Amino acid sequence: MAQNVMTHHVRTAVRNGDARPVGRLPQAQMMQIDLVLPVRDPQGLKTFLADVYNPKSPNYRQFLTPQQFTARFGPTQAQYDEAVRFARNNGLRVMGGSRDQMLVQVKGTVGTIETALHVNMTTYRHPTEDRTFFAPDREPTPNLSFNLWHVSGLDNYSIPRPLVVKRDEFAARHGVYPEMVVNHATTGSGPSASFLGSDMRAAYYGGGSLTGAGQHVGLFEFLGTNLADVTTYYTNVHQTNSVPINLISVDGSSTSCTYPACDDTEQTLDITQALGMAPGLASLDVYVSTTSDTAIIAAMTTHNPLPTTIGCSWGWSPVDPSSLDPYFQKMAAQGQNFFAASGDSSTWKRTGSAAPWPADDPNVVSVGGTDLVTSGAGGPWSSETAWVDSGGGITTNSFAIPSWQKLSGVINSTNKGSTTLRNGPDVSANANFTFYVCADRQACTANSYGGTSFAAPMWAGYIALVNQQLAANSQPTIGFLNPTLYQQNVSGQYAADFHDITSGTSGSYSAVTGYDLVTGWGSPNSGLIAALTGPAQAGFSLSASPSSVSVQQGHAGSSTITSSVTGGFNTAVALSASGQPSGVTVGFSPTSITGAGSSTMTLTVGSSVAAGSYPITVTGTAGSTVHTTTVTLTVTGVNPSYSLSASPTALTITRSSAKSSTITVTPSGGFSGAVSLSASGQGSRVTVSFSPSSVTGSGSSTMNVTVNRRATTGTRTITITGTSGSTTKTTTVTLTVQ
Repeated sequence: MAQNVMTHHVRTAVRNGDARPVGRLPQAQMMQIDLVLPVRDPQGLKTFLADVYNPKSPNYRQFLTPQQFTARFGPTQAQYDEAVRFARNNGLRVMGGSRDQMLVQVKGTVGTIETALHVNMTTYRHPTEDRTFFAPDREPTPNLSFNLWHVSGLDNYSIPRPLVVKRDEFAARHGVYPEMVVNHATTGSGPSASFLGSDMRAAYYGGGSLTGAGQHVGLFEFLGTNLADVTTYYTNVHQTNSVPINLISVDGSSTSCTYPACDDTEQTLDITQALGMAPGLASLDVYVSTTSDTAIIAAMTTHNPLPTTIGCSWGWSPVDPSSLDPYFQKMAAQGQNFFAASGDSSTWKRTGSAAPWPADDPNVVSVGGTDLVTSGAGGPWSSETAWVDSGGGITTNSFAIPSWQKLSGVINSTNKGSTTLRNGPDVSANANFTFYVCADRQACTANSYGGTSFAAPMWAGYIALVNQQLAANSQPTIGFLNPTLYQQNVSGQYAADFHDITSGTSGSYSAVTGYDLVTGWGSPNSGLIAALTGPAQAGFSLSASPSSVSVQQGHAGSSTITSSVTGGFNTAVALSASGQPSGVTVGFSPTSITGAGSSTMTLTVGSSVAAGSYPITVTGTAGSTVHTTTVTLTVTGVNPSYSLSASPTALTITRSSAKSSTITVTPSGGFSGAVSLSASGQGSRVTVSFSPSSVTGSGSSTMNVTVNRRATTGTRTITITGTSGSTTKTTTVTLTVQ
């Protein structure tokens, strides 16, 4: 298999000389970076994703667990171990990460990192901002036997920005008075008729019973928050939140936020919008790092419970736009969905506040903005137009057009989309200055903030409703939304599922009938949930518990294979295994499962099987329907060792007498060392000796026990200890003195 190509790390402004060097970072300054490991089989992963999102495939929406993803596509154990050794051998401290996360978090001085990566950490004058930034002057070349995918944290050229806009700033940018900025929040339930999260639920979902129960939503945040602001929001609007909100530091970053040093406007509104749409979630998990995008997204792909729908309301420009693609693809493979706000500076541009990433990445759902009117406080949708600053257009990062945008009827001369590059956004929701916001322990505001940052967490909450219904139907999560959404919308379901936004302009593009580059397909209505969930189809899926089994050479282990069914499926599923190495025998009891049930998978490992990890594919076949799951078998070597035994195990000796017991050393795993014998617990006036005093390999020694005439009568336990290097074993003999 060809070795992966490492992403690039030198900024374009550094490479072409637009950024003037002004110095070096101090050698003793501490830095924390992430060593991101490669996907093992990139082409195989692409093939898997095409298959798992193909409704005609027997593997449709048969998503992987994080452990299954690692076993099939993640870095090898050897690569992870080598990266850890590399860090430690170069004086770097390992701070976190895992093989499942595909990264190693390390910390060290600038000088140590420069030496390890063979770079110079230089400071430069920023070409477009009034500040300096640090960045490497050349591509890192760590001494590893494989290419890393990426090294995160080597520059601060692009500082993440929350995609929330204040009306005063918007007015200044457009050269108008704030009072002239039109908003339609005359029908909201909040103070000054502002919109609450619950108003968005009423407009886009209605009065249904779905609340997101059992679902876990994640929020991607570059700053912590003060949950007291969330409490104030609910108190002021006379509502109650019952969803646990978990603040999760992914790399040691603080999850707190104290104004004015930290502004939690974005974080708080993300929380209230997600909860407004899905007020019955099992949890809302806020993942925080102040420096590392890879640390946040890596945690989101491995956390237990896994967030199946995620909102991101931040924009930034990584040195290489493909740097997070392995994680976005991993999310799609695991049935997760990542919603990214499309931005608040109108048509996408290569740099500045209108830079589109991550919303133009083809592996995420890009969420644009609208201007919503409802019929009244807590009332249904009435009308909607495009928001004047909704981000959208054609990717400026050269992402190729994805397959679902190539479908007939998506791109046309009316919407002016590209037929070769990724277009955005995909969907949209209200983003006008119509919301009630509480932040920074200051007075709450009404109708002052807007932006697509409100729309992204709304959609994350909305899809939690979809996943709740799918769970009730015994079906997997919807996963990455776009392949399903685009196919359904070009197949005649569009009018029933979406509010088609057909008026309004943002920058170079206008809202038109059907898909457009301002609002995408538009905003959701309650019909979309029915379209995405549908009736449960008869079928089955397989899972393994545990999915990883460790077995010593010459021994056996087991895993339980479970068949879960939907739609009344009751056909026999025959089980088989493939991928096991020579010398490993796999058996199933029973060999087939009818309907819902389980079978014990036994893995018998021969003594000559080489130590290592082996992914074994378990296949269930019912007629033409085939599904699989993976069990990772880790074969371990037999460690050389030994055991002690005594015969007899009890001695009764009268005073002034002696008796003996035979102490036997039984080796295992090829043990051949010398075992020195000693005794304890015999008490005073009792002498214990061994002949011989040590045994090499297999053998025995006579333990002589002599009792003095003045020894205390009674029963005690003699502990015999065998010592060979750092290995000790014991056995006991009960001594009764008469």
